[in-house]
Amino acid sequence: MTRDEAQRLAQALLAETGQPDSVGINPQGFGGVAVDNAQLYFEWLDKEQALKCSALIHKFRDAPKPGILEGFQQEQKNGTDTGGGTVDFETENKSLFLSRTYTQAPPNTAFIADMKRLMRVSLVWHGEVLDRVASRVFKK
Repeated sequence: MTRDEAQRLAQALLAETGQPDSVGINPQGFGGVAVDNAQLYFEWLDKEQALKCSALIHKFRDAPKPGILEGFQQEQKNGTDTGGGTVDFETENKSLFLSRTYTQAPPNTAFIADMKRLMRVSLVWHGEVLDRVASRVFKK
């Protein structure tokens, strides 16, 4: 995938969500959008020539308690719908995401559908899955 293709995909999603004049991905390689209560972030990975798309599940104030991240990874292994993404924890901002990386540019319509699904499922993970994992971890 080229950076121009990644830019086109991000702009297509942003136009679909009511932001037709957005740059999509800024010169530093980042972008994002908030739709309803979902937050989606774009990151252009220059070395890999790929677009990483991450839907926020939860932002921790402090480092997650032992067992929390493993609980989310277990949910993924158990087949909980991830919306096509994978559980991804970013230590720099202490945030948990469902992330999907594209190395080939799909058609705009497929990308938009993928991102809408990823965002929708991230809200389920933020509510139901987060509660389920926390109750298991803190019960011990």
